[in-house]
Amino acid sequence: MVFSHTAVADLLSRTPDRDRESLFQLGKVQDFAKGEFIFSAGEASHHVFLLLKGRIKIYQPSSGGKEAILWFCFSGELFGLAEAARGGERVVSAQACDTCEVLCIRQDQFTTFLETHPQTSLIIVQLLACRLRMLSDVVINLISDDVRTRILKMALQLGSRCGIPSPRGLCLDIALTHQEIADMIGTTRQTVTTTLGQLEREGLLSIDQHKIHITGSGLLAQVGHVPALA
Repeated sequence: MVFSHTAVADLLSRTPDRDRESLFQLGKVQDFAKGEFIFSAGEASHHVFLLLKGRIKIYQPSSGGKEAILWFCFSGELFGLAEAARGGERVVSAQACDTCEVLCIRQDQFTTFLETHPQTSLIIVQLLACRLRMLSDVVINLISDDVRTRILKMALQLGSRCGIPSPRGLCLDIALTHQEIADMIGTTRQTVTTTLGQLEREGLLSIDQHKIHITGSGLLAQVGHVPALA
């Protein structure tokens, strides 16, 4: 990948001050409680969203009731963009993982904003390109990698995005259940539990209160050299 998602995902930090002010004037800030849906698959789409605080899970539900987690959005990131370009119903759901503060912008106003703010428009094109590449990498990993490798790649990707130093090595500042990890890498919760246990015994990862710690020196050396999950 030419540029990592980490470098372009945070729209607020990269947008020129005047563009950022214009964007905030267009939208309305709303609060969402943990577990609340910002939108659900199948709903009509009328808004684009900018996450100001918290974490959002973007996933696609299946007919069997399972979830395929596509990515997590962190503060400063846009989501709900696809329908702004093509219209139609939502094909994914966006759910608050904790208390969230979101700027909601009407699609027609957002489209006009893009037409008149080319620098920010380019940043958003880069964001979408990174997400597309990330999702293609996920498909390739599902085809070519075993569960152990998929978990390690996920840990490295999240370490690049939300890792913070800890006495154990690097703590991924995102609480994940075993089921969520399974939904991210395309396997079962039982397999994730077994594989994480093996990785802990090998000294590569450790788990504390649903947070993964990267503890293996070889893995720590790789953090920052992999594209981050969106």
